[in-house]
Amino acid sequence: MDTATSSRPRVSSPVLVSELMSAPVVTARPGQTLASSADAMVLAGVGSVVVVGDPGLPVGILTERDLVRAAAAGADARMATVGEWMTAAPDVVAPSVSIDVALDTMARRGYRHIPVVDGAELVGIVSMRDLMKVASIRPVGEAAIDTPRGLKGVVVTETAIGDVRGSEGFFHYRQYSAVELARVRTLEDVWVLLFDGALPDADGRASFDAEVRPRRELSADLAPLLREVADHAAGEGPLDGLRTMLSAVAAAEQFQPSYDLDAPALRRDALRLAAVTPTVVAALHRLGRGLEPIAPRADLGHAANYLWMIHGVEPTPEVARAIEQYLMLTVDHGFNASTFTARVIASTGADVGAAVVGAIGALSGPLHGGAPSRALDLLDAIGTPDRAHDWIRDAVVRGERIMGFGHAVYKTDDPRSTMLRDVAVGLGGPRSDFAVEVEHLIVATLAEVKPGRELYANVEFYAGVVMEAAGLPPELFTPTFAVSRVIGWCANVLEQATDNRIIRPSARYVGPPPPQPVPEV
Repeated sequence: MDTATSSRPRVSSPVLVSELMSAPVVTARPGQTLASSADAMVLAGVGSVVVVGDPGLPVGILTERDLVRAAAAGADARMATVGEWMTAAPDVVAPSVSIDVALDTMARRGYRHIPVVDGAELVGIVSMRDLMKVASIRPVGEAAIDTPRGLKGVVVTETAIGDVRGSEGFFHYRQYSAVELARVRTLEDVWVLLFDGALPDADGRASFDAEVRPRRELSADLAPLLREVADHAAGEGPLDGLRTMLSAVAAAEQFQPSYDLDAPALRRDALRLAAVTPTVVAALHRLGRGLEPIAPRADLGHAANYLWMIHGVEPTPEVARAIEQYLMLTVDHGFNASTFTARVIASTGADVGAAVVGAIGALSGPLHGGAPSRALDLLDAIGTPDRAHDWIRDAVVRGERIMGFGHAVYKTDDPRSTMLRDVAVGLGGPRSDFAVEVEHLIVATLAEVKPGRELYANVEFYAGVVMEAAGLPPELFTPTFAVSRVIGWCANVLEQATDNRIIRPSARYVGPPPPQPVPEV
């Protein structure tokens, strides 16, 4: 046998769309009603219909998500037409292209389904579910699906918690705009929405307050550990200590694996962790400064109580509302690294404490947790308004990274930053006025010096301004983010547990070809 030949990795032929597509295709016409198309989907057991014109080629695609969107908008399915709610002019793929090409197209456009067209004929449709069939087509032992590094653009599951539509500059919690919720509702309302699926009325809000506020207290048995953690984590801020303390809470209160719990019991554990997190953050912060922790107050809302435990002074309604709105805007934001980490851990059946502690570990990384304090560093480096234009121009020309600008998902204004700008301006002060001026100068300078390189302020830019105005020091910025995001992590754990399958992707081995002789000593 030729040794050189046998040691080469196997190269398999690419899987083609024609091998995975579903046919025949369920179709509809633009003038049909949504009700008739919904009936067709149910009868065929499919999640979409391809909308065709003459001579039978796709002019749109209508999915179950479009039906949900129409229902949420109050559309009458018996009267509304397919053409009003479909995604018009969808991309198509040929049956002869590789499944990787189809996957790239779907990821780029945010599709879950894509029509397959051969010349002038609609011959099939391929979906994300179809892609899973690759595992049974490729040789045993090979990775099921080739995906982009970092899983960028890959849909890994379905969720009803919310979504981020980066090209539109829009994100939502369940069926509601997150920004609109932050404008007109409370943090507790959003908490109920994510945990229980619906916004509460006045009685429901009072009932939830009565349920959550007693869970803020940290057990006296953990007080010695709290002090020890604060001593050892001094100078690092409370985020590292938060991991240890929440793990201790879960252990001391004997949280059970989610695999063994029913939904109400798992919800109780999740509620406990989210309720006690601000208490732990505030206590670690005060102990790190040589101050005694302050007990939570049951008469204050979640955000106001957090500020009370930090400062020992009841915040003004304006400051409490500003922090509450910041927390509301950061509760959840798609399948980011920490949320995905929480889902992976939850998928093993571990307890909710393990999932949240793992998520905090992911959040601690500088590429994810962000750095609102670095955005403030930018303002400090510029110094005064009269230096702003020249400083920004020089930085842009040198190609330096501008902290607080740009986002991996948003290709237009970050809606969180847009609202936090209003919050910052509402709080007033020279820092907020300066931040607004700097933002406008950066956007204008980029357009002038580097046309086509569009960067917009992200959530970090104004988050730092708002938190500083509320009296929170920089070392509390990311922990305060965690106070909010733990609610979203827990909501994702609850959802994962309802229809769980362990998350276990594959990897392609690229090391030396095995098996090789083991050298003797």
